[in-house]
Amino acid sequence: MMKSLLRTLTAGALLAVSGLTAADVALKSDHPEVYYVKAGDTLWDISSAFLHNPWEWPELWHGNQQIDNPHLIYPGDAIRLRYVDGQPQLTVDRAVKIEPDSDGVVRLSPQAREMPLAAAIPAIPLGSIQSFLKEALVLSRDELATSPYLVGGQDRRVVFGQGDVVYARDPADQWDDLLQDYGFYRVGTQYVDPETKEILGYEALQIGRGSVAAHDGEMLTLRVQQSNQDLRAEDRVLSSPERRVQSMFYPSAPETEVNASIIRLFGRLSSVARNDVVVISRGAREGLKEGNVLDVYQRGERVRDQVRNEMIRLPDSKSGTLVLFRVFEKVSYGLVIESTKPIYMNDLVKNPGGL
Repeated sequence: MMKSLLRTLTAGALLAVSGLTAADVALKSDHPEVYYVKAGDTLWDISSAFLHNPWEWPELWHGNQQIDNPHLIYPGDAIRLRYVDGQPQLTVDRAVKIEPDSDGVVRLSPQAREMPLAAAIPAIPLGSIQSFLKEALVLSRDELATSPYLVGGQDRRVVFGQGDVVYARDPADQWDDLLQDYGFYRVGTQYVDPETKEILGYEALQIGRGSVAAHDGEMLTLRVQQSNQDLRAEDRVLSSPERRVQSMFYPSAPETEVNASIIRLFGRLSSVARNDVVVISRGAREGLKEGNVLDVYQRGERVRDQVRNEMIRLPDSKSGTLVLFRVFEKVSYGLVIESTKPIYMNDLVKNPGGL
């Protein structure tokens, strides 16, 4: 499942930080000279050990030409800090193996290992986002209005589940691009920009999957293969090809100025923290990309200035950092990668490091 952690780092295709050089990157005063990768680490964890801003990692990265494939990091590998012409660089040394030579002398040598990709460490914790990668969609108003939908099933029932036969209607396209399998989606939250009141889209979460049993004009007969909630009339029926889990979420700074708000929390009622998922009110339309890093700020409270007898707003205060992992046209899903305070609905989302 895991792919290269550092593939394309040297080329900078996904990690370019505009205008930065190694000299501009701030190292932590207590950074290690060498960091040994361990199981459970992520790219963010490793870069956090060296840098104040972990997303600046690519400015210090240099491949090790002595290793056959320097673009994979595994537990046991060593990340080293060195200086070349006065500039800091980070390199990876493969875990060494111990082998005696013909004279019985034990030598340590780098090991160019053959290891499964699944053993490589990911850039961010994938377990927290896998369901959103596979099962979440954001529909536009037009897509919602024209999408196929369930109309009922057998035995005059109103709810359906695994093994049942259901019927769906598509008056718009009449299943022109008929597929073998479809996903059942429950439309939920309407995403609205809190500042402009623009409708940004409609949340659609997959609640089941079905295979085609028959087709007759506008009507499609499907057998429910899997469901994690009861299916009902009006649930949407959408093409749902298997989405590969994307593991190459390399942290990077956005290329444009970002001023967004958190418009959806998942899993908790009032606030979220590290490893929770949120939705923000900006997307591809504003130039955002998967892997972009953004800081979150609690809005400053309005208080009364007792001296001048007037209301003023206190400064915003940083509460966390998130990485975008799914970017739609007008909204994006982000994983909270760091948090120092609770993160609330309508909190501000801006470029990292005050950029």
